[in-house]
Formats: sequence, C-alpha cells, structure tokens
Amino acid sequence: MKFVKMHGLGNDFVFIEDKAGKNKDFSQLAVKMCKRHTGIGADGLIVIVPSEKADVRMRIINADGSEAEMCGNGIRCFAKYVYDHHIMAKEEFTVETLAGIMKPKVLTGEDGKVQLVTINMGKPFPERRKIPMNGPSGTVINEPLTVDGKEYRITSLLMGVPHTMIYVKDVEQVDLPVLGPKFETHPAFPKKTNMNFVQCIDSHTIKVHTWERGAGATLACGTGS
Repeated sequence: MKFVKMHGLGNDFVFIEDKAGKNKDFSQLAVKMCKRHTGIGADGLIVIVPSEKADVRMRIINADGSEAEMCGNGIRCFAKYVYDHHIMAKEEFTVETLAGIMKPKVLTGEDGKVQLVTINMGKPFPERRKIPMNGPSGTVINEPLTVDGKEYRITSLLMGVPHTMIYVKDVEQVDLPVLGPKFETHPAFPKKTNMNFVQCIDSHTIKVHTWERGAGATLACGTGS
C-alpha cells in the first residue's frame, strides 16, 4: 500500500487514495495505521475520494476508527496533496466533506509546489441543537458544566465538528489526558466534543491545548483555532 505522511502544525495524518470511490469502512485500517508504536503513527487517516458533488472528496477517519465531519489542518494538507499530485490542476477548488463543501485555495512557490493553503471553513454555529448538546434551546456561552463534581464554565459551538472551550489561567497546569476524555464523552454531548483549554496571553495572543474527539491530545487543531 502506498501512503503519504503529512502534518499541519504537528497535527499529523496518513494519506491514501481510494480511486474507486466506494464507501469502504476504513475504521480498522485507521486504528492500525495511526498507532504510534506499531503503526505509522498519526492523529487520523485521510482518504482522497472522487466526488459527485465537488471537485474531490475528503474522508477523515480518527485514530480510534470514528469518522469525523471535518478537519481544519487535515484539509490544508489535503489541498496540498491533491494539487502536488496533479489530482487538482486549479489553485482554488471545492472539497466535499461530511460538514459540507469546503473551498481551499493554494499558493505555490517557484518550484510549483504548494507553500501555503488558505480556507474559509464557514461560520461557527453556537446554537445548542446544532452542536449538538443536550439542554434547552439557545447558545452555549459561559455556561456551567459539572465534571467529576467540579463546575466549569464552558462555551461550545459547531465548527464543522463540535468544540468546547474553557478559559484558564495557565494551560500548562491542565491535566489534559485526564480532563480531555471526560469532557469529550460527557453525557451532555451526544456526538462527543473536541475540548480546548484556552489561556489568554494578551489582547492579540492565546495559547490552546486541545483534546481532539477520536484522536486524543493533538499538537494543533484547525477547527479548534
């Protein structure tokens, strides 16, 4: 099997092509390939598939085998892959995802290879029913949520995938491997949630530690940003 390993700000992926375009179940393959010690090692498996709705289709299967709707860093890597491998010849194109049609734009260097990718991922949806999150209708902003008997103030929204934020004084003091999965699988989130612990450094800078739904702790998260 031929594959390519790529990363966006440390958020890493294994890429394969499914030229037949069938809805294959890649769950077990993703689990095996993404294992850090016995596989290639990655946060997820990304599959390039032909599309009937857009120029090309992206599937993202998390390291635990679950399929995600979208991935910000993943689609940036995806755009570079399909352009550099001549699957796409134009610098702006459409990508079918489970979160809708995305439109990345690539900028190339003197060698003709992609140096930068920009993408408009659309607007965030803070409404509870769209996240989705259990409870009364309305937005989820600075709302209390109890985890292990402790109350936290959370803000949640949908950015292609569910995201929840907690603002803290020092992200380095957050026990991410312990708290991350407890928020991810909290009963309030029927489709689970990505978890972002955010520290405001100054009026222009934030520091974020992310626990990603289906992947665990990641070095970066595009949709989370």
